[in-house]
Amino acid sequence: MFGATVENSIAIDSAGMPEAPKHLCHEAKELDDGGSNSSMIQENKRALEYIEEVTRNADEIQEKVLAEILSCSAEAEYLKRHGLDARTDRITFKKLVPVVTYEDLKPHIDRIANGDTSPILCSKPISEFLTSSGTSGGERKLMPTIEEEQERRSLLYSLLMPVMDQFVPGLEKGKGMYFLFTKSEAKTPGGLLARPVLTSYYKSSQFKHRKHDPYTNYTSPNETILCPHSYQSMYSQLLCGLCQNEQVLRVGAVFASGFIRALKFLEKHFLSLCNDIRTGTLDAKITDPSVREAVMKLLKPNPTLADFIEAECLKGSWKGIITRIWPNTKYVDVIVTGTMSQYIPILDYYSNGLPLVCTMYASSECYFGLNLNPLCDPSEVSYTLIPTMAYFEFLPVYQINGHTDSISNLDHEHLVDLVDVKLNQEYELLVTTYAGLYRYRVGDILRVAGFKNKAPQFNFVCRKNVVLSIDSDKTDEVELHNAVKTGGDHLPQFGASLTEYTSCVDTSTIPGHYVVYWEINTNGGKIPEIPSSVFCDCCLAIEESLNSVYRQGRVSECIGALEIRVVENGTFDKLMDFALSQGASINQYKTPRCVTYVPIIDLLNSKVVSNYFSPKCPTWVPGHKNWFTEN
Repeated sequence: MFGATVENSIAIDSAGMPEAPKHLCHEAKELDDGGSNSSMIQENKRALEYIEEVTRNADEIQEKVLAEILSCSAEAEYLKRHGLDARTDRITFKKLVPVVTYEDLKPHIDRIANGDTSPILCSKPISEFLTSSGTSGGERKLMPTIEEEQERRSLLYSLLMPVMDQFVPGLEKGKGMYFLFTKSEAKTPGGLLARPVLTSYYKSSQFKHRKHDPYTNYTSPNETILCPHSYQSMYSQLLCGLCQNEQVLRVGAVFASGFIRALKFLEKHFLSLCNDIRTGTLDAKITDPSVREAVMKLLKPNPTLADFIEAECLKGSWKGIITRIWPNTKYVDVIVTGTMSQYIPILDYYSNGLPLVCTMYASSECYFGLNLNPLCDPSEVSYTLIPTMAYFEFLPVYQINGHTDSISNLDHEHLVDLVDVKLNQEYELLVTTYAGLYRYRVGDILRVAGFKNKAPQFNFVCRKNVVLSIDSDKTDEVELHNAVKTGGDHLPQFGASLTEYTSCVDTSTIPGHYVVYWEINTNGGKIPEIPSSVFCDCCLAIEESLNSVYRQGRVSECIGALEIRVVENGTFDKLMDFALSQGASINQYKTPRCVTYVPIIDLLNSKVVSNYFSPKCPTWVPGHKNWFTEN
């Protein structure tokens, strides 16, 4: 559907759906010096025309997307059981197919994971599972996908730079320094790969064998991105970025936290990196043969550059280090919406106030849309959902208050289609995908900020129920409570008990880490004498009880060691007094299990009498329990 050829305009396929220009699905052809600029201008024009077309006809396209999904999977067991009988209209679909969560689909997904190849959720073969940062029972959720979804993801990626070119022209004349990494993958008992969506994309032919395109011209060779060793991958990508510092026009990573980790890595290892640049040799710690070969093609002795970088890194302040070392940088491309907004101040510090650009909105379930005003302030970022990606529905947030775990008692008539959402209203996003998710609650809360033609533009508000997040981890209140309870079980042997707790994330350290404030007591009312090692064991017990995404983040050094801060007795009474002084009702007050308001954090920190860190990383292995790792 998306791969048909067009010449100078947007075409309409046999189903009445706009087709993407061929270059958008299959990467831009290699441009020669003669006429390359004209060709690029035409390609960008076709990309923008595609966006105009699909947003102008959003409702018609949504109707056809749903019909296509249901028609392609008419023989799927799931749709048959709900009595769809190959019907593809919206009214029947909404009447017969229920709104679901992951827990509703888990038995079907487990069957696929265990080797059942019958058409359970989708008529097309499931090619692999994409592991979500969300968890179920402490393990990553598994999102089914099919081969053609890679084309759909590639389409959305290919729209990003034509949009950006309107705001920052000339990017084709340089390179992007992006820190991109693959993560561990596993195989299900049935033999399907299970891995994060970006790992899947970076290992796909669409990425690895992309033809030359000035917009995907990165300083990092593919071999450095695909290197499974985190230290070697980071070191080699930084080295390549430093060697090509004058050519870099944009920098970034997926998450703000990942980009900051790269700068902290530079701060720690710049002497070794400069030595490699000075001598034209690669540090012996980089042992991956393919990485060494790729880097050595770029690395030449350059004492002048090495001296310059070393001098900049040795200065007392790292303020503006990005523009000092990579002086032609136009912007920083990272996600700074949602919980990542906590990193905006430090990014501003390192970049000297360069624009922070959030380009697209995507998840393991589906790629959704893109930011059509990429240079806006991070607080104003909105994403335009592209109607060809999936079929979208929206549940008004006021309809789900108090019903976050089940929708069975809600009237489905409250759900609205893409073009029927209301300005400034908040909604929970539901998707129906080509890969077998039907009316699936993604868990993201979005606010309607405006419209592009008939397609709404959404601010990302939050991930439902998440209270703590540093990187890709998402810890909700129930999980935190259970983990803290497990940690507190170490106290009774000393005649002590945990009376109250709350938490926050501390990003003043890199990587950031979870902080849990504990108020403990005995019958005597004094903080008991408990060995420090016991509190350290409490920290580790909490970490061992958290989900696999958190534990993987700890093992891969994306998240720092959890910290317990013990506070004076009576601290949580003062916390309540503060809340009441700010207008809270004493009848409705309950201790918040996560705090972000700076005055409250300052109050808690002023009452800390001791603090302790987890002594080691919690246990983590790739894959779900009882799976084996793909070597």
